[in-house]
Amino acid sequence: MVDSLVLSARASRGPQLLALRFAWRELRGGIAGFRLFLACLALGVAIVAAVGSLAASLEAGIAADATRLLGGDLELRRVYRPLEPDTLSFLQARGLTSTLVETRSMVRPVTGDAAPLLVELKAVDAPYPLVGQVDLDPPQQLAEALASHDGARGAVADPALFDRLGVHIGDRIKLGAEEFILTAHLVTEPDRGATVFSLGPRLMIAEDALPATDLLVPGSLVYYETRLSLPPTATERPDALAKAVRAEFPNSDFRVRTPSDAGPGIKSFARRAALFLNFVGLAALLIGGVGVANAVGAYLEGKRTTIATLKCLGASAGLIARLYLALVLGLAAGGVFIGLMVGAAAPYIAAPFLAAHFSVPFRAAIHALPLAEAAALGLLAALAFAFLPLARARRVPAADLFRATAPRSIDLRDRLLLGGICLVLAGFTVLVSADKLLALGFVVAAALCYLLFRVLAQALGRLAQYLARRQKGHPALRLALANLARPGAPTTSVVLSLGLGLTVLVVVVLAQGSLHRQIAQTLPAVAPAFYFIDIQNDQAEPLRATVGRTPGLTAFREVPMLRGRIAAVNGTPADQLTVPKDQQWVLQGDRGLTWSDSLPEGSRLTAGHWWPADYQGPPLVSFEEEAAAALGLEPGDHVTISVLGREITAEVASIRAIRWTDLTINFVMVFSPGSFAGAPATWLATASLPPESEAALAHAVAAQFPNVSTIRVKDALAAVDGILSAVGAAITATAGLALASGLLVLASAVLAEERRRIYEAVVLKVLGATRRDLARAFLLEQGLLGLVTGLLAILLGSIASWVLVTYGMENEWSFSGPTVFAIALGGAALALLIGLGGTWRALSTPAAPHLRNE
Repeated sequence: MVDSLVLSARASRGPQLLALRFAWRELRGGIAGFRLFLACLALGVAIVAAVGSLAASLEAGIAADATRLLGGDLELRRVYRPLEPDTLSFLQARGLTSTLVETRSMVRPVTGDAAPLLVELKAVDAPYPLVGQVDLDPPQQLAEALASHDGARGAVADPALFDRLGVHIGDRIKLGAEEFILTAHLVTEPDRGATVFSLGPRLMIAEDALPATDLLVPGSLVYYETRLSLPPTATERPDALAKAVRAEFPNSDFRVRTPSDAGPGIKSFARRAALFLNFVGLAALLIGGVGVANAVGAYLEGKRTTIATLKCLGASAGLIARLYLALVLGLAAGGVFIGLMVGAAAPYIAAPFLAAHFSVPFRAAIHALPLAEAAALGLLAALAFAFLPLARARRVPAADLFRATAPRSIDLRDRLLLGGICLVLAGFTVLVSADKLLALGFVVAAALCYLLFRVLAQALGRLAQYLARRQKGHPALRLALANLARPGAPTTSVVLSLGLGLTVLVVVVLAQGSLHRQIAQTLPAVAPAFYFIDIQNDQAEPLRATVGRTPGLTAFREVPMLRGRIAAVNGTPADQLTVPKDQQWVLQGDRGLTWSDSLPEGSRLTAGHWWPADYQGPPLVSFEEEAAAALGLEPGDHVTISVLGREITAEVASIRAIRWTDLTINFVMVFSPGSFAGAPATWLATASLPPESEAALAHAVAAQFPNVSTIRVKDALAAVDGILSAVGAAITATAGLALASGLLVLASAVLAEERRRIYEAVVLKVLGATRRDLARAFLLEQGLLGLVTGLLAILLGSIASWVLVTYGMENEWSFSGPTVFAIALGGAALALLIGLGGTWRALSTPAAPHLRNE
């Protein structure tokens, strides 16, 4: 040993090279003690890398197909009316244009008694699509499918429409006042590949067939979209052209979009889902960090004699630290590499599933940035959790070669260095997150949970020690309690790892269960059965009478409605306002607005006052509080609204808090009566009635008012619940991986305790204990530890999910006792099984060989 050390020192060029040489020799001896170290680190890095790679692949797919998703290089979108001739000529001078019309309407089969179905209607012109291709089944050209067949114009539709109406190709359907013949299934719609939510299946007809339906009545919620495709020789790029359009027509109320704006809904949705999945992945990485600390601590504990020997031969504390730091970082790099390989493969594994279940553009590829971020997080986490046992190993005195002593505490310098590493890890987590504020909240919550579980683990140890001293009649229970409280017991690491994993799972399950219960049970009980939109002024009274004749009707409410966009706030144009990202929807596109002489149901004033019922003065407006806060509005400010090309400036009279959860009619902006005198408004109505009367009312409204769209609230809620369930399943599966990380840590703690348990079993056997006595004591120890940890996870997970649902999601929280207690019992059972597996060798080890060695 001395000769080897001397020769190595002479051959080296300095302390760093010598440390690397020793670390390499340690690695050549095998990594048996570090397999769980690698597994814990690889699992956490794999989750973070996979989530980041999937999100990047989705965004790359949207970016690559942006022109197709938009339908061209530029889109001008406006509600109620098409573009003026001069605007259209401006676009036509620069390339090929296509104008289409989108709205919602009811359809029903001409024969049969199927209930009317709400559809997303698109009327297209001859040049459509400018980009991409419409695929139909049976294969044919779109123009051919939409032409006249047997005296009726053709229509193509999503397969879902055929299924829900019970119709087939060649059957006729009634759309508004006109009949259409279904000619094909709509397989691929190039500009509808990035939507998250829709109220009904797509129905496509020719634009020149739309007037015959009588759906284009004044005030109907109809969107006109004009797309422009630039020729290959064009020098003007879409973003520059968009600026030119806005400059040429500064007072127009259309919305201009370029390919960079394509798929905003799916991008926002994907980013939010990825954000929460990434947080769960980070939780798994932090839980795995406890396993890293266990593995490093156990390995260095077995190397105490080696470290003391090296110090006796002249090795400095710095050399010892560099030696084992190099070893740990080398192994950490291996674990990170394994996790990155899994994360990089995730897009290729998920691509077939996403293609089969979701209509989203997805381009599987290896993305360097999310992999680099995951690697950095993994290495920082490994360094942070391995630092404490490394710092203690550096302080092992040479005298420990001759006697065993308790691990020494680290000095102030090491504490400051450890704090710095943790701050870098926390700062990097916030830096790479899409939502910095939410990421900061996660970091703070993770730190608090970590500290809280440490405190609870120490309290559990002291309680076990207190109970063990007073336990007289049950030796196995007394031994189990003493094992939980003894110095060096794995109580803290097990409570930390298993408790954090179970807590994450409890939070996810309770949050998802609360949202599902809100959508599937609570909302349907208080929400109206139907929404009716696009009711014309002359239809309001007849519709009220028709609904009033429905048996069991409990409530009917109607309000006038227009759509407009915010053009300016206190004289500042909307495009110059600074609005938080999560509130930018206030300025994007048209918003629904209404007017009323009384405070709407479900609202309460938080600032300002409501106008008198007979108010006849200048326009006043009441704003919803979150939108007002985003725009910096207070009573007395002024807002300019563009409606049908006309701008109206109103004074903010009040701010309202709205109870959105009961789904009654409410608007972000409510104006004083007379603010929009003469505007072609439509009416919006809701009806509440028992389920057995819904079908009859839907048939009656569709037959008498073909232009009125009927939205069945239960169908809309079911669609939302389906989306949330899919996302919730992904988050729950990720949380399950976080729990798996905790179980790996538990396994590492059990393996780290193997030598002690064998020694303890030998001593107890010599004193007369049987294998059954030892098994009972060990099982009680693991069972109590797992059960108490599970109960703590229920408590903390319930509190965290209540805060998340109540304040973060602003929904009603509910507790699911059977589910969370099943999680706790499952965690305790797993802890018991892993503990039993780890102690089986100790139970079966004969005492004689160990006594001879002693």
